[in-house]
Amino acid sequence: MKRNKMCPICYLKSLFRSKVVITEEKDEFVNDVRKTPLMGWSSWNIFRNHVDEEKILQIGKAMVDTGLKDCGYEYVNIDDNWQSGERDENGDIIPDYALFPNGMKYVADELNKMGLKLGLYSSNGTNTCEDLPASLGNERKDAYTYAKFGAEYLKYDYCHNIKISPYAPLIYGIEIMDLETHEKEIILCSNAKLDGSAKFMPDRKVDGGQYISGLDRGLGKAIFKVDSDSDKKAVITILVRKYGKKYNKALFVKVNGEKAKLLSIPPQKKINVTSRFQTIVEFKKGKNEIELYNPMSEKYVSAKIQYRLMGESLKEAANKLAKEENREVKPIILGICEWGFNRPWRWGKESGNMWRTTPDIRPIWPWIMLIYARNVRLYNYASSRHFNDPDSLEVGNGKLTYNQNVSHFALWCMMASPLILGTDIRTIPDNVLKIFSNKDLIAINQDTLCKQAKRVEKKNRVDYLIKPLENGNIAIAFFNHGGKRNFSFDFSKAIEDEYIGADDISKYTKKDVLGTADINGNTITGNLDKHATTVIILEKK
Repeated sequence: MKRNKMCPICYLKSLFRSKVVITEEKDEFVNDVRKTPLMGWSSWNIFRNHVDEEKILQIGKAMVDTGLKDCGYEYVNIDDNWQSGERDENGDIIPDYALFPNGMKYVADELNKMGLKLGLYSSNGTNTCEDLPASLGNERKDAYTYAKFGAEYLKYDYCHNIKISPYAPLIYGIEIMDLETHEKEIILCSNAKLDGSAKFMPDRKVDGGQYISGLDRGLGKAIFKVDSDSDKKAVITILVRKYGKKYNKALFVKVNGEKAKLLSIPPQKKINVTSRFQTIVEFKKGKNEIELYNPMSEKYVSAKIQYRLMGESLKEAANKLAKEENREVKPIILGICEWGFNRPWRWGKESGNMWRTTPDIRPIWPWIMLIYARNVRLYNYASSRHFNDPDSLEVGNGKLTYNQNVSHFALWCMMASPLILGTDIRTIPDNVLKIFSNKDLIAINQDTLCKQAKRVEKKNRVDYLIKPLENGNIAIAFFNHGGKRNFSFDFSKAIEDEYIGADDISKYTKKDVLGTADINGNTITGNLDKHATTVIILEKK
């Protein structure tokens, strides 16, 4: 952590002081999209960077012909490598000229005719993971482009990300200009109220003879009061004392508690002593409060804010296009994909609809188990419209056994995970198609209560998972990590668990979904082959 012109004593104190609670966006991200986990297909697992228009439309046709669309799979998601390596003359992102010669709107329209929806890919960085143009810094422009293409889902990766700087500029005042009358008012920093580590520092080279430091890393805040004679738009110019020629800085400007605006400030050359950075805001008649701060108190905050910006941009773009075309809004799902590095389950519902909890999946059983082991612990973070995403399904890929394929699918259904197929469904074997088409497992996944299964017990290499369902029903899965073995579960554990909220077992009737289980009194028993899973539903009488 740099001192960034803080007074030495203030800096030392800040190392041991709790972070000031900076007013981050805390409200839940809502964009009127589907309540239950996304169901569809993704190109990455099988096509990688060899994706094109013909393959995508063939996949769409196969989804219809195999009956997968009728099972609920409706999103056809094109992963990385659909973009051209350049933007057009307007700076808009465009599809690869050779791979998608008819354009992405054509692909969306053709999929829509089949009753399917287009999903696209970008990255929360300057480039995608395949080093093609991405959307960081172009969120609103690109979101509108994706909406015009007809996309209804965006997987938003994390390659080439540039984090928001945790350092704030040194501020010696602000200038307010009425956009209509051009009247100006300069308010020097001596008129500001300071909070936390924010402190006035003397400097004869700036107007007023001092500046504010100590706004870094969520440690401090400066608050200016402005009186306005009317509701109006105005320009706020931040008057900055130059410092720090080797690192970026960032400042958030919030007026009257509304959504904050981010000002990005590059390394500052000392050709002049001061510089100016502006943003347009709205004042209300009477007293207005301007907060200046930098909330980067923890490493996750940058990702959260950047993903939130894309989520809001997608929502704005969908609404704008619906008005322009005089039609209903086609909301765009935002899938956060930063591989679980910043613990997105803690903030994802404030920024998007679903969030990757793990690194990329592979068709290797131990790797799938590692992903399952992380995701199954996160049951408390899933809810309607907001889901933990342990990545797409590898069912039917690699050298997975039949039991491993079935268990993989069943566990993802129990965990309320997005069901994104990752195999070539143009040539899908009947036994794999049967797994994907299990309507009872799909119903468990798509249950409108939208609760993720909780692993209530691990015993003798068997996991016992329970998923509360609507109407008081519950689904129970018995998953075998090892060789052939029996299982036995005391149902009283489900009654005692507040998350499950189960009733006395006598008040349910049993429905076998995968395999079979017996109920004797309060005990559920059965047997499992190697890596197999048994699933039952207890339906309220």
